[in-house]
Amino acid sequence: MANIPAPRATRKLPASLADVETVVVDCDLLIIGGGNAGCFVAVEAKKLDPDCKVVIMEKAEIMRSGATAAGMDAINTYIPPGKTPEDLVRWSRAQVGGGPLREDLALSNARELNEAVDDLERWGLPILRNPDGSIKYRGKWDISIHGEQLKPIMAEKAVENAEVYNRVAGTALLMDQGRCVGAMGLGVRDGKFYVFRAKATVCSTGGAGTLYKSYTADSTDCGSQIWMCPYCVGSGYAMGFRQGAELSSLEQRWVATRTKDFCGPVDTISVGYKAPIINCKGEKVMARYQHLGGDAAPRFIRANAPMEEWLQGRGPTYCDTRGMAPELAHAMMCDYLNERPSFVLFLASRGQDPVKQPIEIFGSDPYIMGGHTMGGFWVDLARMTTVPGLFAAGETAGGNPNKFVGGCAAEGKLAARGAHAYMSGLELPGLDQAQVEAEKARVFAPLLRGKDFDGVRPREMKERLQRLMDEYAGGSSQFYRTNEERLDYALTHIAMLQSQFGFLKASDLHELMQANETMDRVDVAEAVVHHLKARRETRWAGWQTRMDYPERDDTNFDCFVETRRDPATGEVTAFTRPYEQLVPGDRYTA
Repeated sequence: MANIPAPRATRKLPASLADVETVVVDCDLLIIGGGNAGCFVAVEAKKLDPDCKVVIMEKAEIMRSGATAAGMDAINTYIPPGKTPEDLVRWSRAQVGGGPLREDLALSNARELNEAVDDLERWGLPILRNPDGSIKYRGKWDISIHGEQLKPIMAEKAVENAEVYNRVAGTALLMDQGRCVGAMGLGVRDGKFYVFRAKATVCSTGGAGTLYKSYTADSTDCGSQIWMCPYCVGSGYAMGFRQGAELSSLEQRWVATRTKDFCGPVDTISVGYKAPIINCKGEKVMARYQHLGGDAAPRFIRANAPMEEWLQGRGPTYCDTRGMAPELAHAMMCDYLNERPSFVLFLASRGQDPVKQPIEIFGSDPYIMGGHTMGGFWVDLARMTTVPGLFAAGETAGGNPNKFVGGCAAEGKLAARGAHAYMSGLELPGLDQAQVEAEKARVFAPLLRGKDFDGVRPREMKERLQRLMDEYAGGSSQFYRTNEERLDYALTHIAMLQSQFGFLKASDLHELMQANETMDRVDVAEAVVHHLKARRETRWAGWQTRMDYPERDDTNFDCFVETRRDPATGEVTAFTRPYEQLVPGDRYTA
């Protein structure tokens, strides 16, 4: 692990590119991102080959990085006795309204799922059990855990099996004749430029939050009060997209119902403690949507229904905890201490007793999350993207929704196996120095423009992007609705932002990292808008709502929407791939 760095204000900054030290690291397997999936990649890779040199490039500090950094109170998918992997695929299919989803990926993941969760328990994760010793379920597929230490538990195993480079933010893939042979990154504390050469590379950088403005409109460095980890900004998607890797299903955004003004999880209340969702009239909201499945409706309906109530003049909406037994309310608050402890303080600051007052809820801003919905890279069964040598795991692997924590762990195992088979017999190519110098110049340009340069701060560009996406690409202020003309407007102004990358400026290494993150956000946002524009129907209301195409169109869009960016020209092409159903069963019912 790295030494404690000097305080930000006292670090010496480079005056020119010649002052930037380049560090070259060779390895067999490079993992970009040491979150949930990345940790499992490292452990599985070392199990397959004890002599394999595994390196993790981690933007933060691996012990508390990624979407699980703050802990969890449940594992949302674990196959119970009497159920099969095929049953889980059928359930997942129902949760996205009957499809499409990559059933080949979903089935292979489901077959690994329980073993991955069992690994966590063997490593020390407390999984709650009933008096008879059986695992305690809080819903149809999800189990309760004491998960405040979830990420350190995974990280400790990863550190045992890999060489970890903390505080190195990935910026670009290293390419050799169309093949990924590693990646490059910025040392956000030491100011060095890192080049990792690898026989195979797994991208596990998490999803993309902070593309959209949060309705709380907090202007903070972490990206506002949002539900998703604010430091997962889509850099992995951007790195692959810029090199021509095919992206899949980004239009199926993740929008969830969350506790209002805090953006905490609602499933703990509504699923774990059976508190019904009500509107301002005291009516049970989901009863209004019985024709869509009521309480068992697909996730996008359950997320959209409370917002629809607001739109129709029946807001605010709540989780009705009134009358809950005090001991049950105490247990609910204890569960929040495992995942979102500050929510307990938030309620206390308002003097709110859940037994006496219902908990207000609202829709989140949209996120791109391949572990919850389908957005991510198009991958094969080995989890390799359309760029040879580049694999994806966890949130970055598209096509397979409802993976959550356990499924992303399983995805890490599968990606490690695919990478292991791919790199057998491969040798590292020579280092393309011109490519390295070009990327180094791009990454450090905002810092080297000088303190007197009259440019644009990363925060300013980020806030412009977030407002643009919120107002024109279906954000929460628009109740997730958009149309062709708004999307065209968004694309025009995203291109304007891309043309202004040359005006970004940074005053220190932290702001330099933010500048590069903001460029990544803009590029991923471009892909998202192309996806929303290409799907001319409304298939997942709330997740993807087209006001100009309000109906579902199975004739033309029972398929996957894909995008690819030409690395040479930057031109984005949208196209479709067919949906293939592999698991028998009715696609339109749970």
